[in-house]
Amino acid sequence: MNVHTRDWSAFVTTGPQGAAHIELAVEGVHCAACMARIEKGLGRLEGVENARLNLTTHRLAVDWLPDRTNAGVVVDKLESMGFKAHPFDPGTVRGRDDAVSRELLRALAVAGFGGMNIMLLSVSVWSGNVTDITPETRDLFHWISALIALPVVAYSGRPFFASAWSALRSRNVNMDVPISIGVVLAVFMSLLQTIQHAHHAYFDSAVMLLFFLLIGRFLDQNMRRRTRSFAENLAALRAETARLIRPDGTTVDVPLSQVEPGAQVLISAGERVSVDGVIEQGVSEIDQSLVTGETRLADVGPGDVVHAGTLNAAGALTVRVTAAAKGTLLDEVTRLLETASQAKSRYIRLADRAAQLYAPFVHTAAAVTFLGWLLAGIGWQPSLVIAISVLIITCPCALGLAIPAVQVVSSGLLFNKGILLNSGDALERFATVDTIVFDKTGTLTLPDATLANQDQVSDVDLALAGRLALASRHPLATAIARASGAKEPVAGAREAAGSGVVASVEGADCKLGSPRFCGVEESVVEEALTGHPDASIIAFRHGEAAPVLFVVRQAIRPDAVEVIAQLKKRGLRIEILSGDREAAVAMVAKDLAVDDYTAGLDPRGKIARLQALKEAGNTVLMVGDGLNDAPALAAAHVSMSPVSAVHLSQAAADAVFLGESLMAVPAALNTSRRAHAAMRQNLMLASVYNLIAVPIAVAGFVTPLLAALAMSASSIVVTLNALRLRFGAAE
Repeated sequence: MNVHTRDWSAFVTTGPQGAAHIELAVEGVHCAACMARIEKGLGRLEGVENARLNLTTHRLAVDWLPDRTNAGVVVDKLESMGFKAHPFDPGTVRGRDDAVSRELLRALAVAGFGGMNIMLLSVSVWSGNVTDITPETRDLFHWISALIALPVVAYSGRPFFASAWSALRSRNVNMDVPISIGVVLAVFMSLLQTIQHAHHAYFDSAVMLLFFLLIGRFLDQNMRRRTRSFAENLAALRAETARLIRPDGTTVDVPLSQVEPGAQVLISAGERVSVDGVIEQGVSEIDQSLVTGETRLADVGPGDVVHAGTLNAAGALTVRVTAAAKGTLLDEVTRLLETASQAKSRYIRLADRAAQLYAPFVHTAAAVTFLGWLLAGIGWQPSLVIAISVLIITCPCALGLAIPAVQVVSSGLLFNKGILLNSGDALERFATVDTIVFDKTGTLTLPDATLANQDQVSDVDLALAGRLALASRHPLATAIARASGAKEPVAGAREAAGSGVVASVEGADCKLGSPRFCGVEESVVEEALTGHPDASIIAFRHGEAAPVLFVVRQAIRPDAVEVIAQLKKRGLRIEILSGDREAAVAMVAKDLAVDDYTAGLDPRGKIARLQALKEAGNTVLMVGDGLNDAPALAAAHVSMSPVSAVHLSQAAADAVFLGESLMAVPAALNTSRRAHAAMRQNLMLASVYNLIAVPIAVAGFVTPLLAALAMSASSIVVTLNALRLRFGAAE
């Protein structure tokens, strides 16, 4: 199906502000100059608000106003610029990339085989030119070289020639234009010299030039695939169908697009969960490492939430759907990963601008070099050889790859640590942090309350209270139910509005709720809170038996003490800002050995404190729960939020972290600082390469063959430097 018959509207989604959005896989993109041309060209279309191409994945995201343009216009514009577009699908893109790699490998093999044979003939000519080779023999060797070189260049040069022709046909230029010009000129000049019975021909240079260029492109292609492999692994977690439970109890496999919220689906043992939802029936164990980072299987049952992409390891589950085809946690994770790798940071904008200047610069430099040497009197043929070297050696690839390669690798490393970036320049901002401000509730403490005095309560009382708690949605009751492990609620339990839950058990009233509801004296409550000033009390009473008090509090995250100590050891200033009571905040600050804390703050108070820190010259990382802290997260220099605190789509943070571990904070800082250093190194390497290589080529000290080697090496070096982040010191 071609671009004229495909219904592109089927691939369009609508954003929260009503803008239309489409994601396309674009063929023929080889450098940052191509990326800049596509973004600039689409940006000129009426109604297009944003166009961003990911140089690593070749994924193009376009947003436009639906009343002013449509997807067909966008695709037609791409075609007019010489680029083919397809609906973006990771599996299809991977297959297409495999085909490109195979084509490059075949072209590389042909160029290598032809180049070796031509080099054998060339060595004979070079040796004969200083001894006693006859002109007839030299011409014969040159013609044999030509017969080998012409078909080799025609076949192996296709990746470059096709790309260059596509760009020229659309009245544009890309990096393959000067490469193609250089190869064609080298072959043309060699043929002319062979016809003129000259001592030298450059068939070997033209073919070996292609050989080394193809090596660079093949390695670049495969390195790009390696850097995005983590995203492909994530896409593999997505199921395409769900087993829908019909009203009559029968099941049928349907596409996720046909599963609506509120429907029931069946998840069999060993299957990957295909939707976000709540378990209604069944007990099982779930591998939810995607969500929590915990590799140990988690026990789940009725009322527990499951997410798409997790694995059902044991029994069958009936799940009430909350999100299916779109809006799942897996969708949000994928969106954040793509956002992190696509968004333009300050360094990317700098590299993009430099890449746009490449085409006019390189063609001007080559033309001036040719005219300069021609005027110097060395002849047009040597002048042309030097100009060809300039065309080839000047390369924007290294500059175009310098930042995206680091960004993609770093995003993958952070994802493996359970950290998802939500901003393109977050890496740069994380690297400069000197002060960290933590919210308390849901950040330093776990989002779910825990039973603090479980060892002081009998198992019988806890078990019965837990069954009663299943009839209530109150957070304190939920903590009791979770601590008891109860699975079956008490029959006939009813909720007394604002007080608690009551049921009849063995002929006596059984109550769970506020101390007053259960007849507990105020003095008893105060005594129970003596050792836990930050806790809440929920009472349980069975008949005329003495009431039992459950002390419920939000526990500090398991590794919070270690993380705070580690951050302080690095010289970072730590502060706690919270809206909670003074006693509760003071207790957490004491446990974590944090001297600076402020309690009773509303969002405006937190923003005021952050502004004061900024005015004092501090660069602040705010770590908060992403909902009531959203204004403060947005006001900080950079921010993080635990995914458990709020749905990802509502997070205002620059990064979110999965699971209960606060170790994500030092991990993000460490990875970001290493990535920031790699970005600077790559920009320096790319800039130094061009600053040194171009003058040397202009001076005539570089052959076209050496120019090809240098150009390929520059791209490989910056990509390898980015991949080096994977093998750095353990976090």
